[in-house]
Amino acid sequence: MVSVDIGTEDGRVRLGRWLSERLGGRAVEVLSTSSPKSGFSAETLIVAAEVEGQGEQRFVVRREVSDPAVYPQQVPGLDIEIDIQFRTMERLHRHGDVPLAPLIGYEADAGVLGQPFFVMGFVGGEVPTENPMYTTSGFFVDATAEQRRRMIDNGLAQLAKLHAIDWQVADFGWLRPTDAEPGTAQQLALWHRFADTELAGREHPVLATAFDWLPAHLPDDESIGLCWGDPRPGNIIWDDFVPACLTDFEAVSIASPIQDLGWWLMFDRTMHPDGGRADGDPSRDEQIAMYERHTGRPAIGVEYHQVFAAARPAEVRSLDRDRGPGRPPGWARHLAEQSGIGGSRRTARRDLRAFDR
Repeated sequence: MVSVDIGTEDGRVRLGRWLSERLGGRAVEVLSTSSPKSGFSAETLIVAAEVEGQGEQRFVVRREVSDPAVYPQQVPGLDIEIDIQFRTMERLHRHGDVPLAPLIGYEADAGVLGQPFFVMGFVGGEVPTENPMYTTSGFFVDATAEQRRRMIDNGLAQLAKLHAIDWQVADFGWLRPTDAEPGTAQQLALWHRFADTELAGREHPVLATAFDWLPAHLPDDESIGLCWGDPRPGNIIWDDFVPACLTDFEAVSIASPIQDLGWWLMFDRTMHPDGGRADGDPSRDEQIAMYERHTGRPAIGVEYHQVFAAARPAEVRSLDRDRGPGRPPGWARHLAEQSGIGGSRRTARRDLRAFDR
């Protein structure tokens, strides 16, 4: 299938025609397109368009990319990440109480724009960046201590709301694993297989040690629920330090909710590479307490799920991105230097350097 450049006249006409069909037949002229500052899993474009009778509006187009997936398939056949995101957002709109962008529609026919895609309304606000890290520059640094604390607390409140959704009532049965009962053991096996595939015979001593340690230390709590998969401040659009829109659901799964909390905390650690925090930026323990307050139950197995989060090899193919000044430490590097399960930090760093070569 030939890719279609939405920025060309042909691409703008194609998209305008598609939008017109989904906006009640109103004429739509696509005026311009631009790209946001971050995002790797799908092509994202911000589109300005003139809509008949409604004036200029902005939309967001998310289009599938041909690159290999950075997350394993939760269920055989779920291999179009754009489809996963759209289906998830549809159900969250109907059954959840979390802020989302309004959905315009999904297109499975790659003949329209070269790949499947969906369109949603544009939601304005601040998005914490990873390069440079939002903890070193930008609105988070410029905020007051109270605003920083409120922002993180508000983010964890939304995570707790998502976890409160009954995945069966909300029609997320299509995510239920087919090879085993959902839970941490099933997720661990899934990610281990994905790691083996991605490494393709290469040795990674740190990850190997992690995947020896993890199955021997499964947490006792096996409650399961709907998991976001990639919860972090950078996947939230913020308005006055309040979440205006949650984004990026391609890694959604049925698993332990603490798996999400572990991911949030692991990513938080990578955004504080020297361990220092600005006033009001909550510590790890404070964030766990915030999540527990919002859910009304203890977070069991947080340490385990932080290690599991760092071991997930979604970043293996992206190690090259980590090299260079100003980049946050990679997740494998975080595992090596922070978990302690790979031996001494000096040994772990040596092993990781050998893998990087």
